[in-house]
Amino acid sequence: MDTAAYDRGHIPGAVGWNWTTQLNDQLTRNILSREQMQRLLGESGISRGTTVVLYGDNSNWFAAYAFWQMRIYGHRRLAIMNGGREKWIAEGRPFSTETPVVDRRVYRASAADTSIRATRDYVMDLATTQNNIALVDVRSRDEFDGAFLAPPGLPQEGSQRGGHIPGAANVTWSLAINEVDGAFKSVEELREIYEREGIGAGREIVTYCRIGERSAHTWFVLTEILGYPKVRNYDGSWTEYGSIIGASIEK
Repeated sequence: MDTAAYDRGHIPGAVGWNWTTQLNDQLTRNILSREQMQRLLGESGISRGTTVVLYGDNSNWFAAYAFWQMRIYGHRRLAIMNGGREKWIAEGRPFSTETPVVDRRVYRASAADTSIRATRDYVMDLATTQNNIALVDVRSRDEFDGAFLAPPGLPQEGSQRGGHIPGAANVTWSLAINEVDGAFKSVEELREIYEREGIGAGREIVTYCRIGERSAHTWFVLTEILGYPKVRNYDGSWTEYGSIIGASIEK
């Protein structure tokens, strides 16, 4: 989340990605196109056979967001460093301020896999039909209830109204991690958290937050740790849905 953190120190040899400028299309509010993803990965020295370990601050919010986008374009050899930057620092592991020199590659991405992404129209249909698809709002309770439009400390902007999508369950993203070190909870603990709210592997699930990074974190938990087969991330999230004319909301 802190785009200056890489310059202050990073794992030796790590390449830095700025989520605001490199993980978003700068002309449209959108994820990277196939061509943009190919350029980013190729310039980072990544080929289709490279194992990529992603990490970041804030318990890996944007590491999960990058993971999700790379999955969309077919990169399979992916991991998230459990606990992220904070755990690495807490354990006294080495840091560097040197920017590594990497050999550029030619990267050929797959066509986009849209089965793991939810669009505005897809979510609006869910909000009106209430079919057997679970909507999971991973924001804080205050955001879910409409008291705030953003997490504490972040700009209160991005949508016209506060509240949540009708029918959504509120399962805050942070329930999936340990408070002490930010690492993921055990599989048994995670399964209990979501099944308690009726979020089981037998349903299709759509996660959302404010701009899509916290919901990517929960998407990662459900997909990569619990192995749920049908999970979509709605990256438009509340910034988009809370400003749609005619869209129903709940508080």
